[in-house]
Amino acid sequence: MITEPSARQKKLQDKLNAYYFSLANIESLGDKEQEKLYRDIRKTIDHIEDEEERAKEWARFLSEAGDELKARMKDTINSSKKPFIISRAPANGTIDYREERTMHFARGMNLYKQFIILFIGSFAGVVVELLWCFLRHGYIESRSGLVYGPFNLVYGFGAYFLTMVLYGYRNRSAIYSFLGGFITGSVVEYACSFFQELLFGSTSWDYSNVPLNINGRICLLYSVFWGFLGVFWIKQVYPRFSVWVMKIPNRIGKIMVWVLLVFMIFNSIVSGIAVYRWSERVEGHAASNGFEQFVDNRFPDSRMERIYPNMEFNAETENAD
Repeated sequence: MITEPSARQKKLQDKLNAYYFSLANIESLGDKEQEKLYRDIRKTIDHIEDEEERAKEWARFLSEAGDELKARMKDTINSSKKPFIISRAPANGTIDYREERTMHFARGMNLYKQFIILFIGSFAGVVVELLWCFLRHGYIESRSGLVYGPFNLVYGFGAYFLTMVLYGYRNRSAIYSFLGGFITGSVVEYACSFFQELLFGSTSWDYSNVPLNINGRICLLYSVFWGFLGVFWIKQVYPRFSVWVMKIPNRIGKIMVWVLLVFMIFNSIVSGIAVYRWSERVEGHAASNGFEQFVDNRFPDSRMERIYPNMEFNAETENAD
């Protein structure tokens, strides 16, 4: 829609036209008049650039405000619809209000909430992988990343970083969640693969045969999957997860988090030691002390192969001797 120029625009345009006329007839002006003209033009240019920056900020604010308002209304309408099979996810705006009103121990995105997300993500990711493996191949195979319990920190940190990145866009349209999930999931997956190979000389997945991959660590197909997962996570899973967390009493919740934190730290340290000794045995290095012998007895190759059936050590490591 074309709108009529405002009084300010008309005033500025008249001023510009006067400058244009003066510049076109610059030879008719004396030296002092030319210097004054150039000073005035420079001041006007500075003023225009300042106005342009303010206009950009205002336009950005309007764009973000309009997008958030539409997204909040859409989420609220969707949450109010009759359930199809399971209950509809509450709107994130509703979750924010309830958390602040009740002063819950895991409100917002504090450290308690962050750890619970990491812990639940580590567990839920393994469960989903087990179900996918069964549906696709017809058998159950371990997808754990730690030696004690069905936990995998790849999924935990994936859920953690995904939530941290998307939390600020939880009340925005789905495209932001998709892009955030696409980028975050790809970065986390690449970093996990890189550091696993760097530290232990092993890999748990390889996309080398999948089109549009980067060093076999990530590929476009799974990056797009991460994008859709981002939308599903922040619009469907996170609100339901927050409702469940808010049911945990404050005192019990705080104690539970600290107990689970100690357990996960212990589990991670033991798992790192066990995998390291496994890689050493693959290289042909026997235990050199009582502690290494204890680890080898507690976590022999047969047990490690059950826990990590897809872990492979690179050729250089296996043929080191």
